[in-house]
Amino acid sequence: MNYDFVILGGGSAGYAAARTATDLGLRTAVIEGGEEIAGLCILRGCMPSKTLIESAQRYRTLRRAQEFGLRAEGIAWSGRDLIARKKRLVAEFASDRRNQLEAGKFTFLRGKASFRDAHTISVHLMDGSTTEITAPTFLIATGSVIRHPPIPGLAESNSLTSDDLLNLEQPPTSMIVLGAGPVALELAHYLEALGTKVVIIQRGKQFLTGIDSDAAEVIQKAGEKRGIRSYVDTEILEICVEADGSKTVCFKKDGKVIRENAEEIFNALGRNAAVAGLELDSAGVKLKNGRIDITPTQQTSVPHIFAAGDVSGPHEIVHIAIQQGEISARNVSRLLSGSTALEKIDSRILLYVVFTEPEAAFVGLSEKEAHKQGVPFIAARHGFDDHGKSIVMGETEGFVKLLAAPDSKEILGGAVVGPHASDLIHEVAVALYFRATVSQLAMIPHYHPTLSEIWSYPAEKLTTLTS
Repeated sequence: MNYDFVILGGGSAGYAAARTATDLGLRTAVIEGGEEIAGLCILRGCMPSKTLIESAQRYRTLRRAQEFGLRAEGIAWSGRDLIARKKRLVAEFASDRRNQLEAGKFTFLRGKASFRDAHTISVHLMDGSTTEITAPTFLIATGSVIRHPPIPGLAESNSLTSDDLLNLEQPPTSMIVLGAGPVALELAHYLEALGTKVVIIQRGKQFLTGIDSDAAEVIQKAGEKRGIRSYVDTEILEICVEADGSKTVCFKKDGKVIRENAEEIFNALGRNAAVAGLELDSAGVKLKNGRIDITPTQQTSVPHIFAAGDVSGPHEIVHIAIQQGEISARNVSRLLSGSTALEKIDSRILLYVVFTEPEAAFVGLSEKEAHKQGVPFIAARHGFDDHGKSIVMGETEGFVKLLAAPDSKEILGGAVVGPHASDLIHEVAVALYFRATVSQLAMIPHYHPTLSEIWSYPAEKLTTLTS
């Protein structure tokens, strides 16, 4: 065997696995076949989108100056400067990751890999040559690609993708967003802040399918207050390009056919696992719902082949991908040493954040998931419209919510929709990690006035609540 462990993909999951594996003494190789090095998060996901969203937030704050007794006149934005800053920051992040990969204690190869059998891959290197590599274990961490569903007229409309929007120096005057997942809502928020008229068309019954409906409702209504029109529970029928070049989406809502027209369409209907060309059948690796089927130990249908990150899911979240990559490496080390006691991923403290306005963040069990799993719980909320610090900030939309076990009062989950939700949620994540009770959380001193102290109110309510 050429190596102990071969990793396909040099993104967040792949690099985390390689770093962990080499620390464990495994002879490791990483093969990256993308045109650029660094992975989706750095190149076309988290970092570029949050960079632009931060600019949008600063601009939105300037627009609200009068509300705070301030004057900000003649404010404007420059698309060229927005994108230039984004490109500069992304280049810095990507350079760091490229250096980590190229200077790692593992072999780093640039090329596209495909399985010949369960222990052999063929690598078409970027210099034009081909080599074969054998190993007792593998990790597939090739990420995902933008999904293009078979909607009549979608391909002909030349709809924009998130890749396009992240490089657009002049956003369109109007935009129809197909979908209401995190990417759809975050970039809709960005576009609206810069003045684009936005319409969101969602197939599901609510924004952010899977989260509690009360949180989804806050995000939808907040957007509508800012002028973002939205439709949920729809069926997209077709897309047409008009004579003037504008795009029309024809869809059904409540039995009626509705037509919405805009300058451009943003296809935010999700991503597919990047498995094309891997020849997974040759290795016996099976898919489930389009993604690589994995067990809680990150093993595929072939036990010595692991998968991590977007290619397998079930969550397209960077810190989860990193965790999956690290677990895969540790389990490979155990397998190679003859152990059958493998580590399983702990989904009890699953964090999920959406950088909309207001932000939304979740950890642990939601009410919807607790009902689905038959887990008994009690819940309490407290609104930002009844909280001193958020009132001072002028950020009163949303709430925080805690779930706890009825008897032990152990915290089961938390949700926050409101200002700085992405930061506030980590207090509940820490409480979950240490299996704290609501009484313990309520007893922790919280400085006044701060946003963080809002958690003490639902915690106090739950200390005496029994059902």
